[in-house]
Amino acid sequence: MVDDPVVAVRGEVIREVPPEIARFSVTVAARDKERQATLARLAARSEAVRALIDGYGAAIERRETGGLQVRPELKRAGERVAAYQGSVTTTVTVSDFTVLGELMLRLADQDQTGVAGPWWELRPDSPVHGEARRAAIGEALTRAREYADALGARVTGLLELADTGLANQPMMRTVAYGATGAEWGGAAVPELQLDPQVQTVQTAVEARFAISEPTAVTRPAG
Repeated sequence: MVDDPVVAVRGEVIREVPPEIARFSVTVAARDKERQATLARLAARSEAVRALIDGYGAAIERRETGGLQVRPELKRAGERVAAYQGSVTTTVTVSDFTVLGELMLRLADQDQTGVAGPWWELRPDSPVHGEARRAAIGEALTRAREYADALGARVTGLLELADTGLANQPMMRTVAYGATGAEWGGAAVPELQLDPQVQTVQTAVEARFAISEPTAVTRPAG
């Protein structure tokens, strides 16, 4: 029994779309000869950062603290402590890009605070991903029909469909800021315009389709 003819194709699409969210990190630090003084300063500066971020309300999609460090600085010899230093890092997710530059600069103007970012992204559940997958399947079917037509045949059924993976490839920009709290001497925070960077979404599928007997080719005898 002769197997039905099959055509195997790959469907792939690439989409360039605007980002949906931006992330950046803000780190506050403190240092003092006394451990309790270091901890108190760190807590106060961290709370000031939290209050500033919370002031932007619905523009903030998420705030996550991911890095707390407190450690002694030892003198060159022995275990005598010269000072204590600490830092805490918060990652902020922003959905309203109109306030992003202002927020980052205001945070950078806080005492002993550094800011890095932004990193532009799509949400994991963005409908862009589903649209790309559907388009990739459509591309695979179109290719299969084109190959079948070139052979004088037609697509009769789907035999196999495999997802080769969805890759979200954000273009990132990292900018670091730092301030001592008096860098602008109490003046208004400078205006910073940030340009959201295009996100490249790429997805591909591999498919095998059954086709009718080709009429445009002649099978060798025997």
